[in-house]
Amino acid sequence: MMPPVPEPSPQAATPAPDAAAPRPPATPAGRLAARLRAIPTWQVTLGVALLALGFLIAAQLASEGPRIRYTSQERTPLVETARSLQGEQDALKARILELRAAIQDLEATGEGGAAVTRQLNDRLEQARVDAGLVALTGPGIVIRLEDSTVTVPAGGNARDYLVSGQDVLTVVEELWLAGAEAIAVNGERVTVATAVVDIGGSVLVNSAYLAPPYEVSAIGPDGMFTTMSTSPGFVDFVHARAETFGIRLSYAISESVDLPAYAGSVNLRYGHPTESEAP
Repeated sequence: MMPPVPEPSPQAATPAPDAAAPRPPATPAGRLAARLRAIPTWQVTLGVALLALGFLIAAQLASEGPRIRYTSQERTPLVETARSLQGEQDALKARILELRAAIQDLEATGEGGAAVTRQLNDRLEQARVDAGLVALTGPGIVIRLEDSTVTVPAGGNARDYLVSGQDVLTVVEELWLAGAEAIAVNGERVTVATAVVDIGGSVLVNSAYLAPPYEVSAIGPDGMFTTMSTSPGFVDFVHARAETFGIRLSYAISESVDLPAYAGSVNLRYGHPTESEAP
């Protein structure tokens, strides 16, 4: 007699996959991945390169900003200081002229013999005129110097095409030789102690920084420009500067040229007046 065969334990029946069942719908992430895989490789490479280029440009602009702001912040105090000093200088010049006028009034009304006082005042006034301490008006000439408009050639020096302090000084000296009695440059009276110096892009006359164009005004006899035009020094100047580098030179003859008084200080460091016997 055969032993009984054990019955198999009941298990959940696994349904067979239905080949005809529809696929579940694709998710948005899946669709995006499929589209990315469909993009050609050269487009991906180009996109990455453009992204890197944009990042570099943004970084460059971000680094330029602080430097520009720093330069502006550094320059502003210097400009304000220069303007403040120029204002103080103008105020001091005006005060000096006021004090000199007050001294002249006191000397004119001083006690003493009328004739002696008049003679002394006349001599003192002439000394002031000779020293440039008195404003003058009279017939004369105004010579204007302007920078060249000629294009600087390759390898040329741009400074040669700009009006220099030496140019201004040459015109001043030629006017003295032509008989000028008084001269001013852009409103600064020229005296025996006046220095004309190049400072950067401007010219220093007395203690004032002057910017182009430069106007050299002179009071003197008729025909002063004609006399100056025949001077070998002035002819050489015109040839070397006006004809060679294009420095512009013009002039105007006037019946009334106004020259201001010298407003700087007159201090002699080495010379001193000699004692004279009383009259």
